[in-house]
Amino acid sequence: MKSYNVAVVGATGMVGRKMTQVLEERRFPVNNFYAFASAKSAGSEVTFCGKPYTVIELNERNIKKYPVDFAIFSAGGGTSKTFAPVFARQNAIVIDNSSQWRMDPSVPLVVPEVNPDALKNHKNIIANPNCSTIQAVVALAPLHKKYGIKRIVYSTYQSVSGAGVAGYDDLKNGAAGLAPKKFPKPIFGNCIPHIDVFLDNGYTKEEEKMVNETRKILGDDSIKITATAVRVPVYYGHSESVNAEFFKPVTLSGVRETLKNAEGVVLLDDPDAAVYPTALDAENRDEVFVGRVRVDGSVESGVNLWIVADNIRKGAATNAVQIAESVIKQNLR
Repeated sequence: MKSYNVAVVGATGMVGRKMTQVLEERRFPVNNFYAFASAKSAGSEVTFCGKPYTVIELNERNIKKYPVDFAIFSAGGGTSKTFAPVFARQNAIVIDNSSQWRMDPSVPLVVPEVNPDALKNHKNIIANPNCSTIQAVVALAPLHKKYGIKRIVYSTYQSVSGAGVAGYDDLKNGAAGLAPKKFPKPIFGNCIPHIDVFLDNGYTKEEEKMVNETRKILGDDSIKITATAVRVPVYYGHSESVNAEFFKPVTLSGVRETLKNAEGVVLLDDPDAAVYPTALDAENRDEVFVGRVRVDGSVESGVNLWIVADNIRKGAATNAVQIAESVIKQNLR
């Protein structure tokens, strides 16, 4: 089997470390491994496959110094804007976890279970979607294919790890009575309807991401979508209440059967036995879990779904590695 030179950019962060772990767990065919991070982290060590690797400072000189086939980024939009093109010009395929490239029409936005064909148009930069969008479309795409989605109402309940180490620490420290440093209000014992910045229309950037990214991934700009994103006091795992209205008539049995057979979906839906997914069920798992499936009688053809996934794994690290795997499978490297 051919092996590849792989760089993780932002290797010392929460998602970067998880990307390194997922590469190892999935036995990605790595020849040489490179860990890049900021000057502040350069010289520290990360471990991959039991071996220590010295973190390399991210700059243009070092990018050109090391031959890289895949550069998996989790380092923020500004960093991606500056350095992803440098890797791309060196013929590395960049898989970027920030929002920098997601809505660029020349950059594929990919969830491998949903739209792997979009990778065929890549120009060495591929965007990894928002964590909340990823888990939603894994469940919604097979239903869209069967019934045609007319409208979606998203309500998300997002864990603090979605805000990185600082968000995680706010919940941990809040339990000890300390004031928040990352969030605008205390998160311990609280829910905050504020993720990312507010826009002029009253929505947050996180909510706008879900709207725009869902349309791009599903390849349908006609879908009407609205969203409310809420931060909740959970360490790992995003949960979503999703109401979807369809053009074709739906049945409960048909929806359940479609979800049961969908790639990447685990259906946990027996409410009488208290079988439904929670954030704890999804923690450290790569699947998207769906339950509380109900026909919405308030519209002509609607369904309510409860969708849960680990935001650091499937919502970020695993999806990025799966993109690289799909590139190889399709001989696009």
